[in-house]
Amino acid sequence: MPPILIDTNVLVYFFNLSDASRQNRAIELIGQLEKSHLGYLSTQNLGEFFTVATRKLEPAITSTEAARYVQHFTQTFTIIPLTVAVVLEASRGVCEHKLAYFDAQLWATAKLNQIPVFFSEDFQDGAVLEGVRFINPFTSEFTLDQWLA
Repeated sequence: MPPILIDTNVLVYFFNLSDASRQNRAIELIGQLEKSHLGYLSTQNLGEFFTVATRKLEPAITSTEAARYVQHFTQTFTIIPLTVAVVLEASRGVCEHKLAYFDAQLWATAKLNQIPVFFSEDFQDGAVLEGVRFINPFTSEFTLDQWLA
């Protein structure tokens, strides 16, 4: 069972009342990744979650609620700090692989911390980039059991 980096969109969909299908999938994912201890987050995810949940989510959650959830995430998942090495590797990802910077930063976090799987809808499903495999957990073909067994 490989460790799995969770993208911010999974955290946000947990609260997205306008898309029941994605919300249900996010609830299932977060619950199972908490239970299995396979889920990892970056400090980048925590900041992005707080910003999106309080400013862009409809309906938005309060800053107090978002802060409570950030605290919960830090107690539930392994948190990987943003480092100079991650920033440098992300910069390389932008230059060599044409990734958007913040996507590259999460890819670099996974790569440098030897996390071979990244759950995100922001990359081509199944693509592998320098040892990191991108899986879109919101496709109809996705089954969580294959990542937990």
